Amino acid sequence: MLILHIFYAIALLKVVESVKTVSIVGNPLAHAVPCKENRDVLATFESGRPPGEENQYNLNIIGNMYPQSRVELKFDSDATVNLSDPMKARITVNTYKNAFSVRFFKPAKGLNIRVKGPATGTIPYVVSIVQDGEEICENYTTGYFDDLIQGVKGSAEISLSVPEGTCGRRKVVHTGLIVNGLPTKPGDWPWHVALFTVEGAVVKYICGGTLLSKTLVLTAAHCATIRNDPVVPNSLSAILGKHNLIGGDIAPQEREIFQVIIHPSYDVKTLNNDIALLKLKSEAVFDDYVQPACLWNTNNFKKLPSGDVYGTVVGWGFNHQDFLSTTLQQINIPLVSEATCLKSNPIFFSKKLDANKFCAGYTNGTSACNGDSGGGLMIFVPDIPGASGNASGTWHVRGIVSLTVSRRDVAICDPYQYTIFTDVVQYKDWIGGYLD
Repeated sequence: MLILHIFYAIALLKVVESVKTVSIVGNPLAHAVPCKENRDVLATFESGRPPGEENQYNLNIIGNMYPQSRVELKFDSDATVNLSDPMKARITVNTYKNAFSVRFFKPAKGLNIRVKGPATGTIPYVVSIVQDGEEICENYTTGYFDDLIQGVKGSAEISLSVPEGTCGRRKVVHTGLIVNGLPTKPGDWPWHVALFTVEGAVVKYICGGTLLSKTLVLTAAHCATIRNDPVVPNSLSAILGKHNLIGGDIAPQEREIFQVIIHPSYDVKTLNNDIALLKLKSEAVFDDYVQPACLWNTNNFKKLPSGDVYGTVVGWGFNHQDFLSTTLQQINIPLVSEATCLKSNPIFFSKKLDANKFCAGYTNGTSACNGDSGGGLMIFVPDIPGASGNASGTWHVRGIVSLTVSRRDVAICDPYQYTIFTDVVQYKDWIGGYLD
């Protein structure tokens, strides 16, 4: 049993190391050792806080920190973390690893942070601490402060409601349903990026993309290559926060491309490994109309409502009149099995599908099309597992629009065929190597 050492701010009446019933006067401080074999990591909890503020505590890592020292922390649920001394270090979020990264630029006597959970009352407990490349919390424990919070019972891992996160959340809330093939509203898809080619004074829309961080855009490799070779970075431009294909946006942000990163195994003939990353020359500014998306994690399936899995594709692709849409469109489509996809068109899909791709869509005329290439298939993950309707949650990029069957009469997509998507899950390690 984890031993809590109770100290009192006003008076110390009684200390009982192995039982939970204590007599107290004033607000107690409870100390716990989160990492069983490392007493240089100490968690301190102050009880008596008002509701909504009591699910927080201080986490202290004892030891000398030097310039360029780095500490990476992971928690068992989403958390808000604040440095006690931001003049000696900076804290950032690695969305790929779901971890906080603290980098020191001045010497310090240890690291002290304030950890806070969501308004639902659960506490995020540390499950990994990597200091300068070495794991110092291999044997972690959780739940040690739960009984000190009113209304929380058992382990915090039972309730994994996610607080305001760092990715995949809309800042502009609209009422009304998503209707297939109809225009979106500004701010609905703040991570969607419009990619343009720039040739002198001529600017042409070519593809979509998904913003993953302040400097990284995910897209399809065929959007950023010519005959298997990366295009010159200054021939591309990315516009964030764009809603209307031609002008008239509320707060667009245009960024030049610093680097075009094509997957090393991309094959233009088969479109295998059809995935690329674009490094922006200058950082995006997150606001109501520009936000990063989350990367899909296979554990997200556990949080989805039962039944078929649906994702949303947005873009300015060709409409039923074979013209590019002037405003951002959205369609909600189901993921389909490989067997269903193959049965619909055996000759085409048997040659194109592999373990790094998947099928999604309908065969009724509702489809992703030319102009939607490179954009993400986004899946909504509710904060509360299984919730549906108007539940809060986050949007995760599950796939990248890659290819589909062309119509016989013209070289554009056939909306009565399924669409093939690059499976982002298969490339998480590769993407993570470039994330900020």
